[in-house]
Amino acid sequence: MDVMGDKATLLETGRFVQPADFSESTGDLSQPMDRDETGEAAEEARQRLAAQTGDVEAMSVLGALMLRRGDLDGAEPHLRAATAAGDRAAANNLGVLLHQRGYAEDAAGWWRIAAVAGSAAAAHALGRHHRERGDEPAAEYWLRQSAEQGHALGAYALADLLEHRGDTGAEQWMRIAAERGHREAAYRLARALDRRLGPEGDVGDDHGAGAEAEQWYRQAAARGHRRAALHLGAILERRGALKEAGRWYLTSAKDGEARAACALGFLLRDAGDTESAAVWWLRAAQDGDGNAANALGALHAERGEPQTAERWYRAAMDAGDDNGAYNLGLLCAEQGRTAQAEQWYRRAAYAGHREAANALAILLLQGGDAAGAEPWFSKAAEAGSVDAAFNLGILFAGRDEEAVALRWYERAAAAGHTEAALQVGIARLRDGDEAEAERHLRCAAGGGSAEAAYRLGTVLDARRPPVPAHSLGEPVHMEKSECEEWYERAASQGHRRAQVRVGMLAAARGDVVEAARWYREAAEAGSRNGAFNLGLLLAREGSDPEAAVWWARAADAGHGRAALRLALVYARRGELAEGQRWADRAVALGPAEVSERAARLRDALREELSA
Repeated sequence: MDVMGDKATLLETGRFVQPADFSESTGDLSQPMDRDETGEAAEEARQRLAAQTGDVEAMSVLGALMLRRGDLDGAEPHLRAATAAGDRAAANNLGVLLHQRGYAEDAAGWWRIAAVAGSAAAAHALGRHHRERGDEPAAEYWLRQSAEQGHALGAYALADLLEHRGDTGAEQWMRIAAERGHREAAYRLARALDRRLGPEGDVGDDHGAGAEAEQWYRQAAARGHRRAALHLGAILERRGALKEAGRWYLTSAKDGEARAACALGFLLRDAGDTESAAVWWLRAAQDGDGNAANALGALHAERGEPQTAERWYRAAMDAGDDNGAYNLGLLCAEQGRTAQAEQWYRRAAYAGHREAANALAILLLQGGDAAGAEPWFSKAAEAGSVDAAFNLGILFAGRDEEAVALRWYERAAAAGHTEAALQVGIARLRDGDEAEAERHLRCAAGGGSAEAAYRLGTVLDARRPPVPAHSLGEPVHMEKSECEEWYERAASQGHRRAQVRVGMLAAARGDVVEAARWYREAAEAGSRNGAFNLGLLLAREGSDPEAAVWWARAADAGHGRAALRLALVYARRGELAEGQRWADRAVALGPAEVSERAARLRDALREELSA
C-alpha cells in the first residue's frame, strides 16, 4: 500500500482523532481548541465544497469534524472515501468511529493500516487496543512506535504499561509525556518524585527532587488537574505560603476534589473563619470525605450540639474513617456514657486506631481492669502512640517494675513526650547518672514541664559555688545564674517550691521586694515554706503582726519552725498560754532540732505559768 499522506501536515491540521474513552482516560491534550459555532460551520462548509470536488484531504478533514461533534453516520462515508484514497488520518479516524460503535476488531484493523503508514495516533490507539486484550508485547511494540514519533499520549501509555510491569524505563517515558504537555503524566511524575522524599514531603537532603515534584504538580495543576492542585496546595501549606495554598485548594475543590475542600476548610478555620470552613467541610462531607465529616462533628461538639456532632461522626465512620468511631467514643465519654464510649473505642481500636486503643486502655484502667488495659496500651504503643508508651510506664511503675517502666518512659521520651522525659530524668538522678538526668530534664523543661524546670534548677544549683554570707537587705551585685532562670520558668508556671527558691535567691541578692513577691505568691498557693519565709522577711522589716499571720498559716499546714516562731512571738507578748500551745505544736511537728528548742521553751513557759 502507498504511504498515506505527509505526517507533519496531518498533525498541523488536527485531523487525527483519538477514541473518546482513550482520550478521557489519559487526559488527552492534543485535541484542538473548541471553536465558536460560526467558525466551525464555516470551516465545515468550506471542506464540504472541497470534498465534493474530490479533494481527499477535505474528505478526511470533513469526516474528522463530523466525528468530533458525534455525527458518526455523517462522518463514516467521508472517512471511508478518504481512506480508500490512501489518507492515513482518515484510516485512523475510521478506526475511532468503529471503536465508538463497538466494532473493536474492525477498528484495530484500520488502526494497523494507519500505524504501518506512520500514524502515531493510530499506533497509540492500536497499542491501547492490544493492552486491553492482555497482549502486552504487541501493546508495547505499538505504543513504543507512537511514543518514539513524539506522540504524548503514546509516551504516557507506554510509561503506564512499563510502570505496571515494574520496568525502570517507565519514568523516562512519563517525563517525555509530561514535557509534551500531558497533564496526567506530569501529575504521576510528580507523585513518583514525591515518593522518594520523606514523610509529609520532607525533602531531607534531596532538595532537587522536592523542587522538581513541585514543578510538575504546578504544570499539571495549571492544566486543570485537580489532584495535582490538591498536592500543590499541601506543599505550599507546609511551607507556610497559606494564601497560595488556599488558592490551589479552592481551584481543586471547585473541580470536585473533596480532599481539597476539606483542606480548604481547615485553612479557613485556622484563619478564624469557622463559618466558611463549615461550608467547605459540608461540601466535602457530602462527597464522602470522612475527615471533613469529623471536622464538622468536632465543630458542632464545640458549639454544644452533641446530637449533630454525633450524626457527623457517624457519617465519618460510614465513609470508612476510623476517627469517626474514636470521636464518638470521646463524645460518649464526655457525656458520662462509659459503656457506649467503650463500644466505640473498641470498634476503632480493632480497626487499628492507636489513640482509640490508648483511650480504651485508660477507660479499662479507670474501671479497675488493669489486666485488660495492658494489652491495649501495648498495641497502641507498638503502633506508635507516644501517650500509650508513657501510660505503660505508669502502669509498670505502679507495679514496682521500675526497669520495665523506665524502658517505656525512655521510648516515649525519645518521641518527645515531656512527662516521660521528666520521669527518665528523675530515674537517672536516682541512679546517680547526672549527665543523662540533665539531658532529659532539659528536654522536659524545654517542653513546658514546670517540675522538670525546677529539678533542672536544683541540679545546676548544686554545682554553684557558695554565696558569700551577708546581712539581709545588704546590696550584693550578682548576675542571675542559669539555675535561677530555670527556677523562674517553673515559678512562672505556678510551681510553689520553685517560687520559694526564686524568693530565696532574690533575698540572697538583697532584692527584698522580689523575694517578698515570690514568697507571697507561693504562700497564697498553699506553700508552707513560702508562708514561713514571707513571715521571716516581714518580721525583719518590722511587720511582726503580718509575719505572725503567715507563720500561723505555715504552722497550720505542718511547719514546725513556723510554730516555734509563733511560740516565741506570743511569749514576748506575755501571752504565755498561747505561747505554750504553739510550743507544744512545734514539738509535735519537728524536726528534731526544732522539737528540742520548742520543748525547752514550753517547759520554761509552763514554769512561769505555774509560778
